Amino acid sequence: MSVTSPGSNPYRPFIEGHAALLQQGAALPLGGLTPSLRSPATNDGGKVLIFSPHPDDECIIGGLPLRLMRELRMQVTNVAVTLGRHPERQAARWRELQGACAYIGFSLLRTVENGLADIDPATREQQADSWAAAVAVIAEILIAESPDIVFIPHDGDWHPAHIGTHHLVLDALRALPSGFACHVIENEFWGAMATPNLMVESGSDDVADLVAALSFHVGEVTRNPFHLRLPAWMIDNVRRGSELVQGKGETAPDMTFATLYRLRHWTGGALSDALPKGRVLTAADDLHPLLGVRL
Repeated sequence: MSVTSPGSNPYRPFIEGHAALLQQGAALPLGGLTPSLRSPATNDGGKVLIFSPHPDDECIIGGLPLRLMRELRMQVTNVAVTLGRHPERQAARWRELQGACAYIGFSLLRTVENGLADIDPATREQQADSWAAAVAVIAEILIAESPDIVFIPHDGDWHPAHIGTHHLVLDALRALPSGFACHVIENEFWGAMATPNLMVESGSDDVADLVAALSFHVGEVTRNPFHLRLPAWMIDNVRRGSELVQGKGETAPDMTFATLYRLRHWTGGALSDALPKGRVLTAADDLHPLLGVRL
C-alpha cells in the first residue's frame, strides 16, 4: 500500500494560488480609479434600467448590462431604489454609488432624496399607503424613461430589500397602461434562482471593470470584501448554469466567467415567457437576436 506524501498533491499549488490572489487583492486600491475609455451609449441604442435594492448591486449583477452598453450602445441607468437601511451611511453610500457608476459608465437616478425606505415584503403586506407611494415613484420613473429592458432581483433573492424591490417594480408595471411593454430580466445574488433561462459570459476586461467599480463602494467592501470574491462567484455561475440553463447532464461551455438571469417579457399587463429553452451567450455572441433591441 503506497502512501502519498503531503507535497505530492498536484492541486495544492492551484488552491494556494487562489488564496494568494485574495491576499494580493486585499492590497489593491478601493475606488479613486480613472474610468477606461469605452464606446459611449447612443440616443437611439435603447434604454436599460437596473433597479438596485442597494448601492453595489448594479456592479454585482452588471455583466449583461455592461455588455448591452458596450456592444449595443444602449443607455444603462441604475435606479437607486434604496441607499441602505442606516441613515448615517446614506450620504456616503450615494457618493460611493456615484463613483462606481461614473467608473463603469452607467447613468444614475435617485428614487427620492435618501432612497425609499422599508422596501420589503412586510411593508407590502402591512402598510398599504406607504407601499402605494413607493410604487408611484417607480411607476413615474418607468413612464419617464420608457425602458426597453428592466433588471430586477428575482422573488427568492433572500434579502428582504431584494425581494421587496422585485415586487415593487412588478407592482409599478401593473399600474402602467396595458400597452406598456419591455423585457424584464431577473437577476440573483443572495439567493440563487431555481430556474434561470439565460447564462451570459463576461470577458476578463469586463469582469475587471466590474470589480474595480464595485471597489468604489468602500464602506461595504471594507466590512465584507465581496468585490474580491465576485470573480469566483461568476466562475461558479458557469458550473450552475451549465445544467440549470442548458439542461441536466449537459457539457459545460468553454467559458470562465458568467452571470445567470431569467429573461421574460412584460406585455399586456403581465409577464410572459421569452425563451423556448435556456440560452447560453458567449462573449463572442451578438446580443441583438436575443433581445430584439433596435440598432
